[in-house]
Amino acid sequence: MANKRNLKRNINYVCSELFSEAVAASMYSSKATEEDVNALLASILVIHNDYVRRVSHQEPGLSPKVFYKDLVNNFNKQVSEIVDQVVNLG
Repeated sequence: MANKRNLKRNINYVCSELFSEAVAASMYSSKATEEDVNALLASILVIHNDYVRRVSHQEPGLSPKVFYKDLVNNFNKQVSEIVDQVVNLG
């Protein structure tokens, strides 16, 4: 990790791309219900807000290297789950 600013930019970029893909998949899918799409979009926003806040406020008692490595790994896991959900929409 280079710095917090780049990490926040990456989180913003990934979440905005996920959001746009989910909207596009919902528009072109005939089997996607409005409730499912709204829940997926809301979960993307929650993930975005959660991780941007966590970048700014490191947990006490953990070394920065361990904290940010865990943060990135958890973010990547949640993003892959969201991607799977977007694929299932279409």
